[in-house]
Amino acid sequence: MTPEGAVVDHRATGRVDGLLVTAGLFAANVASYAFTAVAARALTPAVFGELSALLALLVVGIVPAVSLQTAVALRIARAGSRETPALLGLGLSVAVGWTALGVLVAPALVPLLHLDGVAPALWLAASLAPLTVLGLFHGLLQGRRRFRALAALVCLEGTGKIGGGAAGLLLGGSSEAALAGTASGSAAVALVGWLVCGRPRPARPQRHSAAEALHAAQAVLALVLLVNLDLVLARHHLTGPQAGQHAVGSVVTKIAYWLPQAVGVLALPRLADPAARRGVLPLALAVCAALDAAVVLGAALFGPAAVVLIGGGAYAGTPVPVWCFALTGSFLALVQLLLFAALAGADRGATAAVWLAVGLEIVLVAGWLHDSPAAVVAAACVATGLLVLAGVALEHRARQRSSPANGPKQEDTTADTAISRAP
Repeated sequence: MTPEGAVVDHRATGRVDGLLVTAGLFAANVASYAFTAVAARALTPAVFGELSALLALLVVGIVPAVSLQTAVALRIARAGSRETPALLGLGLSVAVGWTALGVLVAPALVPLLHLDGVAPALWLAASLAPLTVLGLFHGLLQGRRRFRALAALVCLEGTGKIGGGAAGLLLGGSSEAALAGTASGSAAVALVGWLVCGRPRPARPQRHSAAEALHAAQAVLALVLLVNLDLVLARHHLTGPQAGQHAVGSVVTKIAYWLPQAVGVLALPRLADPAARRGVLPLALAVCAALDAAVVLGAALFGPAAVVLIGGGAYAGTPVPVWCFALTGSFLALVQLLLFAALAGADRGATAAVWLAVGLEIVLVAGWLHDSPAAVVAAACVATGLLVLAGVALEHRARQRSSPANGPKQEDTTADTAISRAP
């Protein structure tokens, strides 16, 4: 095959990988929404509220899984598969510790969430172990650029976790049964992930990998808070109907945020390579911005129709600034890419910037912008927009420091750069 033909084939493979990862993520999200719809119809309002609160905690509970995926993907992309045993040991250690913490906290959730017993909280804790290990397997596949296997595992995770939860829900008709099904389904998928990754055996975790995972956990936690913060603030400051309007608009935020997720999945392993990063990041940001520009434009043109489609006829004619919600989600998608790039370059300034954006949004809403859904989402839009600018500035500074004009010795004096150059 000629070099030109090889290039064409590589590009075609990249497009197929992107489509498959997008399809896998889409299928997982659709399964999640379908589970919510089934639960809303199968449970009484009180039990559905209980399950929704527990599932919201599960979103926070998967922060270590997402952190492991990011840290492991970067480590594998830098150093190769020889570190797989140590990384598996790290993942198992995190899973056991996180699950133990969940068991210890479970009794405190009973009065906090007005549960009838501790069993639902214990099943929630039991779900943490397989989901955390699955994050590690995702990272192994992502770092090896086995995107088709990753897409299949993501899709299977949605089927196993949500399918198990739905089966438990239909058989038991309670939040306890639903979470028991979620834990069982996730455990089965984790076993499949271990098989797909080559049945690796764990080894003693390495200190530098644990440090990277801990820093990634801080960054991911800050991002998760930022993505969901406006909903919490709206619930606190707005009246019931206004909070409902904001919740409808936030669905558009999540659509804009999740639409370009495959871009980050495909780009992350290449961001670990300093030479490739200079070209990959601008291209990834451009693709992400182009996808979300369509969402913002559609929200601006068809905002009222989108509100009715999402919330139903009860929300017809409500003043929800859908375009602003879409713009906020677009900014969050760009923030995620910039944060990935910062983690790949061992730049801790970006994580601090995300925490500062969380604080800024809280101050804006608590102090001034809390009279309407438009005001709350405006605060979120300002905070995330400024964060995008800060992320671009930090990336520009990192590039200036690593440019040949500043001399090669600057790069060679850090352990992180030495690791990143390992074969």
